[in-house]
Amino acid sequence: MKPLIYFSLFFLSCVNPFAPALERSAQNAFVLTEQQTPEAVLENFTYAYNLKDSLVYAELLDSSFVFVYFDPNLETSGRFVSWNRDTDLKTTGRLFRTFQTITLTWNHTIYSLRDESTAELSKTLNLNLFGDDGDFNLTGSAIFNFIKSPYDQKWRISRWKDESHM
Repeated sequence: MKPLIYFSLFFLSCVNPFAPALERSAQNAFVLTEQQTPEAVLENFTYAYNLKDSLVYAELLDSSFVFVYFDPNLETSGRFVSWNRDTDLKTTGRLFRTFQTITLTWNHTIYSLRDESTAELSKTLNLNLFGDDGDFNLTGSAIFNFIKSPYDQKWRISRWKDESHM
């Protein structure tokens, strides 16, 4: 009888009934990379968005990071707007808190340029946001510039130009 009690206690101590299990499959494997390539950075980007992990997301951005997007509602014909890393982290944190489910999928690589310490990658994407205030499905593309850190050899995003449309 005692072995059964010990086994039950051991089993229960390994299971947290309040933490839902992550769905894992060949198509939906959430794995963090060491950011040894620009593509690996985008794998971590997917991880951060899909799991709404702001700490992982912060590690993707270089200190010189700039986000750029086109706002068609500014001035007479619209204009490009940009913000820095701190503003992007705050904005992304709000995005993560606002939506219950976020699904980011990278599709095709439009082009890829790379040398020893810099890279540029253009990808198509689907971003699905599901929340109490509505569901939003965005498609488009993004151009990412990357810098390889001389200190830890990790690649990070220095610039993200969003070319998505609603």
